Amino acid sequence: MGRKIFPPQIADTEDDQQKGNDMTTAEAAPAEVDVAIIGAGMAGTTLATLLGNAGRKVALIDPHRVHHDEFRAEKIGMQQMELFKKLGLDKMLMPLVTPFTDIHVFRLGQFFACEKKWEYAFSYGALINGLRDALPPQVPLTVGKVTEVSTGPDRQRLVLADGSVINARLLVVATGYSEAVRRAIGVERIELSKAHSLSMGFDLAISPREFAYQSINCFGKRAKDRVAYITIFPIGNKMRANMFVYRTVAEQWTRDFRANPQKMLCELMPEISARCGNFEVASPVEVRQVNLTTTAGHRRDGVVFIGDAFWTTCPTPGVGIGRVMIDVDQLHSVHIPRWLETPGMAADKIGTFYDDPVKVASDEGGMRASIYAKRITTETGLEWRARRLRNNTARRLMIISRKVRHLGPRRAPGIA
Repeated sequence: MGRKIFPPQIADTEDDQQKGNDMTTAEAAPAEVDVAIIGAGMAGTTLATLLGNAGRKVALIDPHRVHHDEFRAEKIGMQQMELFKKLGLDKMLMPLVTPFTDIHVFRLGQFFACEKKWEYAFSYGALINGLRDALPPQVPLTVGKVTEVSTGPDRQRLVLADGSVINARLLVVATGYSEAVRRAIGVERIELSKAHSLSMGFDLAISPREFAYQSINCFGKRAKDRVAYITIFPIGNKMRANMFVYRTVAEQWTRDFRANPQKMLCELMPEISARCGNFEVASPVEVRQVNLTTTAGHRRDGVVFIGDAFWTTCPTPGVGIGRVMIDVDQLHSVHIPRWLETPGMAADKIGTFYDDPVKVASDEGGMRASIYAKRITTETGLEWRARRLRNNTARRLMIISRKVRHLGPRRAPGIA
C-alpha cells in the first residue's frame, strides 16, 4: 500500500479535545468509495455534493457534526456567486445568505461613490452547517476522527477512532488551516508572510432599518494607521463590521481596539461615525491573524490538497472563497473524472491538478493581490508613496468632479 501514517489521535483544530463529545460516528461510512474527503468546510462539503450528484461514491469525514462558531469569511461578491451558479450550488447557498446592493464607498475621509453590485453576507458557521444539511442523501457526513492514513498509487485507507475503515481510490484533504492531517501525511506549510494581516469582526448596535445605507466601505487614510478598510453590511437583522488591518494580535494597538473599539473607530473614521450610530459596538471583537502560505511535499500518490489546506491568501482583497471554489470546480469538472477513468492514482496523475493553468492563475493571482494590498496601504518607500499620491490625486479629482456635477450650473441673479 505505499506510505503509512499512524498519527496519535489526529486533532484538526486546537479546541478539538474540548469537543470530543461531537466525535461519535453518526452514520456508518461506506467501506469502499471513489473519493474520501477529510474536512467538511466550504471546499470539502461543496466538492462532496458535486461528486455525489455526479454519481460518485463519496465519504465526507469531519470530527464534528455541527460546525462551531468561527470568525472566517462573512461576505462574497457577485463574481463568486456566479461560480456557485455555474456549479449548480446557488440554490443551496441563497437561503443561507443576506443579499444586498448599493455599497457606499468612502475614501480620503469623503464620500467617493455608490457601487451598484450584489454582495452576499453570512455567518460562516451557519453557512457551513446549512451546506452540510443540504448534502445529497447518497453522501452522508461521517462524524469521526481519522487515526490512521495509508496512501499509495492504487488505494487509500483511512481508519477512524471508532475502528471503522474507509477505502478509497482518491483522498482529498480539505482541512483548511488545520495542520494535523497535513503533517501526518508529510506535507509542509511554507510561510511567505507571517502575521501578514489581521481580520476583525464585530456587530454594531444599530439595526439595518436604522442604518443610513445598505452597506458602507470606508478605506484608511494614512499609511501609519495600517488600516486597509472597514466594511459594514447586514446579516439578517443585524449590522456586521469586518475590518482589515496590517497589525498583529500581540500589538498594544490591537489590545486597545478590542478594549474600546468605539473610541478608536470614531478617531480613525470620524467621517462615517454618525452614519454608524457613532460606532456603538454590540459584541466582542473577534480577531483572526492571517499568514500567507504555500505548500511543499504535496506531489504524492493518492492524495490531493485543496483550498486553504494547500495555499492561503489574505482576505483583504476578497479573493479567498473564489480561489477555493475554483479548486472545487477544476477538480469536480476536469480532473477527478479523468483520474477515475483509468487505473491507478499515482503522483504524476495528481500533479495535473497542481499544474492546471486555471488553478495556478487563481492561486498566484490571489497571492499577488494579497501582497500588493498590504504594500499600497503601508509601505513608506518613495515608490509606494508616489503610487499612493497618484491614486489619491485621481480620487480627489473624481470627488471634486462629482460635487461639481451635483451642484450644476449656477444662474446669475435676475436672469430667467
